[in-house]
Amino acid sequence: MFKLYFLLFSIFILMSCGKAEAEKKTGFSYENMSSENNKTTAETKVLASEKIDLVNKGIGPITSLKLPVDIDYTLASNGEAIFKKMCTACHRPDKKFIGPAAKGIMKTRTPEWIMNMMLNPEEMLRKDPLAKELLIEFNYAPMVKQDISEDDARAILEYYRTLN
Repeated sequence: MFKLYFLLFSIFILMSCGKAEAEKKTGFSYENMSSENNKTTAETKVLASEKIDLVNKGIGPITSLKLPVDIDYTLASNGEAIFKKMCTACHRPDKKFIGPAAKGIMKTRTPEWIMNMMLNPEEMLRKDPLAKELLIEFNYAPMVKQDISEDDARAILEYYRTLN
């Protein structure tokens, strides 16, 4: 009987050592600690700044806007100057900062939504679902109302067209 217990104990010890050796080979990883469900959920979640919504026009004074095919580079240059003066505290043209990057926004949002966000950020953050998601993504740093005119917002929008 003693031999049987000794044999079972020995097998248990050997199996335990084998598992520890396998863990040493793979190394420590936070990913190994999460379940497969968590990995799948994290991999499939799309950030609000990466979502494409070319239907939502936002909430504000701009309800319809037809952009010409050709970019007005004079207007875009004016928009760039306004952007540098009014927006660079939170936005960068080509990368995320406190707020989303400007580059590529014309491919993911309607022109009306973009201008309404510039002209009416407080109401957009309260009522627009996409603006709410962006607020969460960017650590609840709200877009501040800059009191820019529609003409200035349109100039910034034209500048954004040059960034695509």
